[in-house]
Amino acid sequence: MTPAIGLFYGSSTCYTEIAGEKIRDCLQQLTGRACVNIFNIAETPVTAMADYDFLILGIPTWDYGELQEDWENAWADLETIDFHGKTVALFGMGDQLGYPDWFQDALGYLWAVVVNGGAMVVGSWPAEGYQFNESRALSADGSRFVGLCLDDENEFDLTEDRIDRWCRQVLEESGFSVDSDDD
Repeated sequence: MTPAIGLFYGSSTCYTEIAGEKIRDCLQQLTGRACVNIFNIAETPVTAMADYDFLILGIPTWDYGELQEDWENAWADLETIDFHGKTVALFGMGDQLGYPDWFQDALGYLWAVVVNGGAMVVGSWPAEGYQFNESRALSADGSRFVGLCLDDENEFDLTEDRIDRWCRQVLEESGFSVDSDDD
């Protein structure tokens, strides 16, 4: 059986890769089966997302709200993907204290592309408890991020719990079966 979830990430310093692996492991532990294929977009074209109806996309924000280089290189291809009929969950890496005016901006850019492409996005995350000034990844009312926000630079000790709670939330919101092999 082919895994039902495609997890795609870009990572220059391995933090987004490690978070993606933790998310994969958590989802597989929660579902009791190998349900996630994981891809580094530096090695796999983003057009491979077309093979999955359920996607998890991971992106770090660099410096002053910039895209990570692998995402930047793939951005034109990403904008051509038809996300209609796809469920997408997003996670981002950022540094809220070092770059408080651009915290998780790349996550917001990625969200806009998948929403404009027709995706149903699940997994919004509470903004409460973070310390930042601005973010393009906030909901219109500012109460939630458009996906899971991780800050391993300043809050590494919160990452495991956040991933666990978010994975449970994503499975519930997407209606992903946790007890059968037919997904």
